[in-house]
Amino acid sequence: MASQNGSALVAEHLVKSYSGGRGKPAIRAVDDLGFEVASGTVFGLLGPNGAGKSTTMKILSTLARADSGAAFVAGIDVTRNPGRVRRAIGFVAQKPVSDPNDTGAENLVLAGRLQGMSGRSARARAAELLDRFGLTEHARRSVRSYSGGMARKLDVAIGLMHHPQVLFLDEPTTGLDPEARAELWAELERMTASENLTVLLTTHYLDEADRLADRLAIVDHGRIVVGGTPEELKNGLRGDAVIVELAPDADPFAALTALERVDALREVGGDGRTLRARADNGAATLPAALASLEAAAVTVASATVARPSLDDVYLRHTGRTFTRAQESAEHVLETAS
Repeated sequence: MASQNGSALVAEHLVKSYSGGRGKPAIRAVDDLGFEVASGTVFGLLGPNGAGKSTTMKILSTLARADSGAAFVAGIDVTRNPGRVRRAIGFVAQKPVSDPNDTGAENLVLAGRLQGMSGRSARARAAELLDRFGLTEHARRSVRSYSGGMARKLDVAIGLMHHPQVLFLDEPTTGLDPEARAELWAELERMTASENLTVLLTTHYLDEADRLADRLAIVDHGRIVVGGTPEELKNGLRGDAVIVELAPDADPFAALTALERVDALREVGGDGRTLRARADNGAATLPAALASLEAAAVTVASATVARPSLDDVYLRHTGRTFTRAQESAEHVLETAS
């Protein structure tokens, strides 16, 4: 079942605020946010921690109620029919959902039974998913003995047990080592191809969004600042990225001034010791940029030319790099705790 306009997910002018506590003003986690997701696609919400991604997912999955706005999942109004929405979705939260004392197979069968599957159907589906995620030989081991990557695969399998129409993946690879992340990415790609379901993915990993999402929206302070396919977003930045890393003793202000003197460079900006600019032909422009920095007595640690990345897209639309935004968000969380 899809919504009236053929979309599997629809969010319209969603607003959600939380109390600031101790006399502080309310925090608007989601601020007039809206998007539509076509059936059978992977849609990513990309942003640093605290951007509003998980709150949006909680609203769509009926775990939170919006202050205003509307949302539809598989054509079902999340406010009017939350029970129907829950039966239509699978949800993979940031934290593990499996019981560590039970085996992988027991966790899957229990999840199926809770969704109304018969014992026979649940066991058959569990065996199918254990095989798909490479967990068959570990099916009778308690989950507490699983590696982080294995446990995360099991969480995804639990979300798929009842053949949902829409699967929510909330930061699915957070805490995994690079090898486990890459392995889970491969499994998710195979899963989306074989299950033909719609996936809403939240992530703060640029490479994860670039690889997995058919379309994505960059979220900043509860708002979507830009959306499209990863290639559309990157191609929207004309030319190459010129990236200069300054030596520890270099003066960033002098370096910015020197780069601004190079006519072929545009959108010159800095983030600490990292300076970025754009050029129609980065390779041809780099020597002139280095010459200008040398003339200004600025010491350079490294300089590179690259095609546009999602980090460049984020910088263009928010005014800061994704790394700096993530560091700022983590500092706020640490201060609040």
